[in-house]
Amino acid sequence: MTKVAVVFADGCEEVEGLSVVDVLRRLNVKTDMVGLTSKDVMGDHKIKLTCDKVVDNSLLDYDLVAFPGGKTGAINLRDNKKLRDLMVKRHQEGKWDAAMCAAPIALGRYGVLDDANYTCYPGFEAEIQKDSPTSHFKETITVTDTKHKVITSRGPATAWAYAYAIAEALGVDTSELKKGMLYDYLAQNIQDSL
Repeated sequence: MTKVAVVFADGCEEVEGLSVVDVLRRLNVKTDMVGLTSKDVMGDHKIKLTCDKVVDNSLLDYDLVAFPGGKTGAINLRDNKKLRDLMVKRHQEGKWDAAMCAAPIALGRYGVLDDANYTCYPGFEAEIQKDSPTSHFKETITVTDTKHKVITSRGPATAWAYAYAIAEALGVDTSELKKGMLYDYLAQNIQDSL
């Protein structure tokens, strides 16, 4: 069974993590909310989140580990040695990892973005380039680098696109859910208004 962990740190962008959990659970993908240092996490907008578990070695068993952004949350993810060591090991084992908004700074610091295509919240690419000078920044809403098994996205409004990109990278058919959630309708109307 495919399973995903979404790692929440204090100061995270709540919508960016919860959108992934919501979409994947609707698609019947086992998805755990994992607190960085505690099951209780306080989001950047003072929304208290209760996670299923806390970061431990079981992160190595997930098909994909995803990070929501939020500047403070991303810094907390980036600077946690235990998480870094697990994510480096995951990357060496060729497993999927994902980060959006500010959180790609963590993947950049860990070396996961080396030689990979990625995106992030505008401005954070400068920090990422310092830690990972061989990475390649793109301005698209989401970037799925299949060679390096990394998915990234831009910011809060791109959380649904990020969630669907994660599901699709794992081989899950999202077409019916996109239709049922009016995602395709929204995407088409945005395109028509441009």
